[in-house]
Amino acid sequence: MRIQLINPNTTTAMTEKMAVAAREVAAAGTQILAVQSATGPASIESATDEAMALPGLLAQIRAGEAAGVDAHVIACFGDPGLRAARETASAPVIGIAEAAMQMACLVSASFSVVTTLARTVPTAHRLLEDYGMKSRCRRVRATGIAVLELEAQTSDLLRQKIGDECRRALAEDGVGAIVLGCAGMADLCTELTQQLGVPVIDGVTAAVKLAEALAVLRIRTSKQGDYALPSIKPYAGVMAQFAPV
Repeated sequence: MRIQLINPNTTTAMTEKMAVAAREVAAAGTQILAVQSATGPASIESATDEAMALPGLLAQIRAGEAAGVDAHVIACFGDPGLRAARETASAPVIGIAEAAMQMACLVSASFSVVTTLARTVPTAHRLLEDYGMKSRCRRVRATGIAVLELEAQTSDLLRQKIGDECRRALAEDGVGAIVLGCAGMADLCTELTQQLGVPVIDGVTAAVKLAEALAVLRIRTSKQGDYALPSIKPYAGVMAQFAPV
């Protein structure tokens, strides 16, 4: 089985860190193909960043489809371009935010999200609404840590800051699980779960296991209804290379 793990930003160190986390949980017969966008921002922390990341992301979705991968994982907590990717792909496409939230609901009646900058909190709230998770999430908490601060091995200071926010969530929000709100936090999941004694869920690893399950069950993305293939039409200028084919 081959799962394409797509980092929709252009930061190689983050791609490599997410790949390590994904491979640690992948089944013995699963190959993780870690790729990143060739164009776009170094991190995705705004609607503008997301819009600029989508052409590169969709190009990787197409490349994976052409290579015959069994599933795709979009490794950014904003789940950028998820609907467009599902229109483009026949293989399952999993967003890490949706995967983490779904996993949290299987093991706890409620959860809180611990994420990066305060400006990303409204995006998380929109996703909670879209995914029908609003009543299950008690709070989205910002640590004030920028995504690019997490691109290398997370420092002790950042680990402490994220851990402290998780502890506040448990003490103040009355939740039984924590969802980590950034793919760059993927390396913290195991140690935080051990320290806090509750499920701490990382979307990268959750998405990989869901992708494996869908592939084993031979469940593909429906091409009828909302995720039908986009119609063929001319695209102008620099966007011509991204036109549906």
